[in-house]
Amino acid sequence: MKKQFILLLLLLTCSLFSASAQSKDTRFYELRVYYCNPGRLDALIERFSNHTTRLFEKHGMENIGYWLPIDNKENALYYVLAFPSREARDASWKSFIEDTTWKGVARRSEESGKIIARISSTFMETTDFTPAIAPSGSATDRLFELRTYTCHPNKLPNLQQRFSKHTCKLFTDAGMTNIAYWTSLPADTSQPKLIYLLAHKDKAAAKKSWDSFRQNPEWIKARDASEAKGLIVERVESILLKPLPFSTIR
Repeated sequence: MKKQFILLLLLLTCSLFSASAQSKDTRFYELRVYYCNPGRLDALIERFSNHTTRLFEKHGMENIGYWLPIDNKENALYYVLAFPSREARDASWKSFIEDTTWKGVARRSEESGKIIARISSTFMETTDFTPAIAPSGSATDRLFELRTYTCHPNKLPNLQQRFSKHTCKLFTDAGMTNIAYWTSLPADTSQPKLIYLLAHKDKAAAKKSWDSFRQNPEWIKARDASEAKGLIVERVESILLKPLPFSTIR
C-alpha cells in the first residue's frame, strides 16, 4: 500500500510539472508596423482582410491581432504574429513571399500605386507573468493601448518583478484588462524592452483607469520601494489602437 501511495504521489507530481511546463507560452512573436503611402491604407486593409491573413495561416503563421492607431497620422497598421520558433518564422516568411498566389495579390493590389512606404519589425517573447494570449473580445470593440518601456541599464529585471508582483494586479483593480506582456529580442546589442498590451472600454475609461492607478497608495508604495536604489524606467511610449474587423483580439 505504501509503495502504491508513493507511486501515485510521483505520478501526480510529474503531471503537475508537465501541466506547468505546458502552460508556458514558448511561441516566437513578431510585432510589425506597416506605414503606408498617402491614400493607400485602405488598400492595405482590404488586402489583409481578403487575402493576407489567410495566406499567413497557410504558411504556418498565427494571426494574433490587427489594429490601427486612433490618431493615425502616419497611415500605419499594427499587427502581431506568432510562430513556434525563430526558425519557423524565417521559413514561414520565405514560403509566403515565394507563394505565387501572394505574388498575384500583391501585384493586383498595387496597380494604383505602391502601398507600403516602410516596415518596422520587433521580435518578442512572452514574459512569465503574461496572461494567456488567445483570441478575445467583448460585445463592443475595445480600445487598446500598446506600451513600450525602455529601462535604465540593467533595470529590466526590476521592472519585470514590479509588474509581476504589483503592477498587473493594480491595473486590473483600476479597470484595465491585461492582454499580453512581451520582452523584445533586439538584433543588436541594445537592451531588451518591456512591451505590453492593455484593453479599455474607451478613451474616457482609459483616462479614468490611469488616474485611479497613479493615485493608488499601493502603486505609490510599490513604485517607491522598487526605485529605492535608482529609477527603473527611462522612457515610456504609448499608442492607442482600435481593432480591425478581422483581428482575433478585439
